[in-house]
Amino acid sequence: MSIAFPKGYRFAGVHCDVKPNTTKLDLALVVSDVPATAAGVYTKNLVCGAPVILDRSRTPGFGLRAVVVNSGVANACTGELGLVNATKMTALASAAIGAPENSSLVLSTGVIGVQLPMDNIARGIQDAARELAATETAFDNAAHAMMTTDTHPKTAARTLCCCDGSKITLAGMCKGAAMIGPNMATMLVILMTDAALDPEPAQDMLRRAADATFNCISVEGHTSTSDSVVFFANGVAHPAPLTGTDLVQFEQALLELCEELARMIPNDGEGVSHMITIDVSGCATRADAKQIAKNIANDPLVKTAICGADPNWGRIVSAAGWAGVPFDPGKVSLKVNGFPLYKDGMPLPFDKPLVSDHIRQNRETHFELSLQEGTESIRFWTSDLTAEYVRLNSDYTT
Repeated sequence: MSIAFPKGYRFAGVHCDVKPNTTKLDLALVVSDVPATAAGVYTKNLVCGAPVILDRSRTPGFGLRAVVVNSGVANACTGELGLVNATKMTALASAAIGAPENSSLVLSTGVIGVQLPMDNIARGIQDAARELAATETAFDNAAHAMMTTDTHPKTAARTLCCCDGSKITLAGMCKGAAMIGPNMATMLVILMTDAALDPEPAQDMLRRAADATFNCISVEGHTSTSDSVVFFANGVAHPAPLTGTDLVQFEQALLELCEELARMIPNDGEGVSHMITIDVSGCATRADAKQIAKNIANDPLVKTAICGADPNWGRIVSAAGWAGVPFDPGKVSLKVNGFPLYKDGMPLPFDKPLVSDHIRQNRETHFELSLQEGTESIRFWTSDLTAEYVRLNSDYTT
């Protein structure tokens, strides 16, 4: 798939034996040719990886040049040595591109509790630095190198015109297929633009976008140790920080980009056969709507019902009822794939085989749950739960 990417960035993806006994790419390097603003949002899991600790200390900020990513080893639950290794990775990446030592970020994903093979990592960073290029192939290689159990790379881009006629581009790459439970970002994401942004506005904008997208997806509800979204803005195409209409238009494009990337993750969830969109409306607060949607999304009985094409509306309504949000059960209505199944607290007659066939024959499943407690709503995305998911995760490290 052809994709636009912003000016002033180069990319590389190499194999350096972080993932043993394979030739899969496992180290990526994304470089801004000039010092850039960088923002980041990270996991809220108290047990977080060393890269998260390091990147939090450097974002938001200005003068960042690169992010180095390895897949295969998460560098989480690795103690003081893990933090030393994360810091060394950033120093090696910075040195390889001729940048100051603390001008890089690091992301790691893979098995928890394993130390990084630093000799291999060091070799991989040198190899990646030699292969850096501003080409579609290099961009694609970097996206591949982030993957663990993903079945394909996940990339997206947006281009927009500013009021002064200049053209700016946003692009992103992400990975994630399991251990996806929103409480920040829910995987690894690198976003970049050739527009200029100051650190605090970039951080605020990223936080809002992540909350509406990456925080609204789930595969099984597990908040990872490594969840990170980092965002670079280098100003190569538009050197002056965006303001006014340009800034509003840019934030909308960032939101749309994040939503496109976020949807790809549960849609590529391990063993997934259905992508589920959950719309919850009529709530007193957006937080209430999110809590209900998240409870439905993570309920294994709901997820297995959709796997089996069972329009079991009782499981969906019940999952809403124990989400911890007060509402009047007599004012709840539900549609599945547009079919009304439940209205004002009462079941409706419906053609069960017809609805079941509709679920079975379509990868996309849509829940519309409406309350009558207020005007707030949310959209949330999840996946079904299949026997293949259980198989993949039952022997992940053995």
